[in-house]
Amino acid sequence: MAQAEEDQRIREEIVAECMAEQGFEYIPVVDIGWGSSSGDEWNPDDREWVAQWGYGAVRYPGMNDVPDPDEQMVDPNQEYVESLSESEMTAFYEALYGPQPTEEELNEDGSYDYNWETAGCQGFAENEINGENPIDSDEHKPLMDAINELYMQMETNPAFAEVDAEWVTCMADAGFSGFSTQPDAQNSVYDELNSYYEGMTEFIEDDPALDEIADREVELALADLDCRESTDYRERRQAVSVELEEQFIADNKAALDALVADAEQGQGQ
Repeated sequence: MAQAEEDQRIREEIVAECMAEQGFEYIPVVDIGWGSSSGDEWNPDDREWVAQWGYGAVRYPGMNDVPDPDEQMVDPNQEYVESLSESEMTAFYEALYGPQPTEEELNEDGSYDYNWETAGCQGFAENEINGENPIDSDEHKPLMDAINELYMQMETNPAFAEVDAEWVTCMADAGFSGFSTQPDAQNSVYDELNSYYEGMTEFIEDDPALDEIADREVELALADLDCRESTDYRERRQAVSVELEEQFIADNKAALDALVADAEQGQGQ
């Protein structure tokens, strides 16, 4: 967390210098509300936690927390920006984030290809911090393709299939059939939840239908947890993953060393 805060401080100082060169005032935004949570409140492998929250889909820790207005981040640049004319404000945001993409630059789904060179001072600062990412270069594309292929093939590995089959049998014995792999159980809850929200015509506080989904979620998640524990699901899959990854590293050592060298060179610039 300390490193993230330091990176944010440096990035914002670069942005401020860049904005000054563009003729604008800019106060570095260094207080971005990093949480102090230890993560203990989210523990889906603990039986007591699962008995209360299931997978954390319908109900989850902190869902009813109300943000403290005094703790919400205030943009130190807000007053300055509001003092600008409409045209000056437009120029400010273009200098900060870059111009809005044109219709020709948009993809069919409304997204667009990010380019730090057209992303204003924020893009400039990001590039100064991170530099060119060697992972995205044509030189290392064969290696990245091989890594993607490794993880795709992992899911069809016979050892994975064996432990999945044991988990499926365990779940069927517990009264939950119809699943092929362990993630199917959790996904079924989200599918049911999505159908619930898609069918809503009005908001109903404390809706019994939603409570029923939450109760089913807990029952399913508890059975899932018990079956994962009884089949040593996580440990067996992890052992297979480590073996395959170690073999991949041995087979692709030269390409991986080249990637690391390029990454280290970029960080040292």
